[in-house]
Amino acid sequence: MQSIDKKPINQEKAQRMADFFSFLGDANRLRILSLLAEQELCVSDLAAILKMSESAVSHQLRNLRIMRLVSYRKQGRRVFYQLHDSHVLHLYQSVAEHIDEKDEIP
Repeated sequence: MQSIDKKPINQEKAQRMADFFSFLGDANRLRILSLLAEQELCVSDLAAILKMSESAVSHQLRNLRIMRLVSYRKQGRRVFYQLHDSHVLHLYQSVAEHIDEKDEIP
């Protein structure tokens, strides 16, 4: 066996990553991210598209903000949400592409 010079990530970072991926294990959060990957939207638009109550959407958006997955901007009385940054968009797109790939067994 060859010696391996690489070290795994430390336990704390591994746990934070596990918590992050666990957080993403919610279908409604992923549906919200899928819409925000296309354009910024307000709570009422998200609720109408997803057929969810505005309070349920707001709750999910609050959690997504805490995890730094979405951010918002105010325009008058309306609040528009978008993905926090390009890392979130790339993560979402990579996972969506992976899921859409056909399973190929060598």
